[in-house]
Amino acid sequence: MANYTAADVKKLREETDAPMMECKSALDEADGDLARAKEILREKGKSAAGKKTGRATGAGVVAFALSEDRTIVGAVVLESETDFVSNNENFQKKAQDIADYILDNGAPEGNPMDDPKFKELADDVIALFRENVQISRAVKIESTAPIAFYVHHNKMKGALVVSEGDNAGNEAIRKTAVHIVSLPPEVITKDQLSQELLAKELELETKRALDEGKPENIAKNIAQGRVNKEFVNRVVLMEQPFYADPSLTVSQYLAQEAKGTKVTRFEYFAAGASAPTE
Repeated sequence: MANYTAADVKKLREETDAPMMECKSALDEADGDLARAKEILREKGKSAAGKKTGRATGAGVVAFALSEDRTIVGAVVLESETDFVSNNENFQKKAQDIADYILDNGAPEGNPMDDPKFKELADDVIALFRENVQISRAVKIESTAPIAFYVHHNKMKGALVVSEGDNAGNEAIRKTAVHIVSLPPEVITKDQLSQELLAKELELETKRALDEGKPENIAKNIAQGRVNKEFVNRVVLMEQPFYADPSLTVSQYLAQEAKGTKVTRFEYFAAGASAPTE
């Protein structure tokens, strides 16, 4: 006779998110010992982890962990195959646990999944949810001034902003993080754009103007204007129209709301289908 009750099966399912029948099987094998049943489920889940590798991870969450003085942040993108899993509170808690781990211990260079510890952390999540799980980004940043961050309501996107000056890390800087999630830029200021990239854009826009039937001398002027007004305003943070008030650039908004403060770094994070493509 089984040494467990229906309530034990329910509790094991709630704590592990494993299918009901697997919970019953684990309790049978563990002779009703709940802790041992959880370990059995974990071992079986980890043994299946290799079979999940290679499956597309089109969903996931972004999580941040901030030090008490707001000068150090750990950030992670934890991806899953489906939003059914990524919307699960326990999956999101696992993402937060990994962000906390990064805050305390740091992050590897390059692909986190190439690091044995981070591979183990991902395999632990696979064991719980029976889907391929990838830690696609893991970052630790330290600053001498407060860091601001924002996570979108669906948790699939987020951004952090490092600033310095009188109002570093204030609400305007947090809203800049919101802006970055809304309109992800590539650089902070125009001078950070490579001349090679600008030349390539100018060449493309010149061809576009010529294809529209413009004379060559006029086409070059049109192309330069389009590069400045369209391309630069799209990829340079300080030149972008501010998401909450497009009559202002981000630079103008910060001059009003965070006077004396300079954005020195930003990072945009996105999971699964929200992640930027090359």
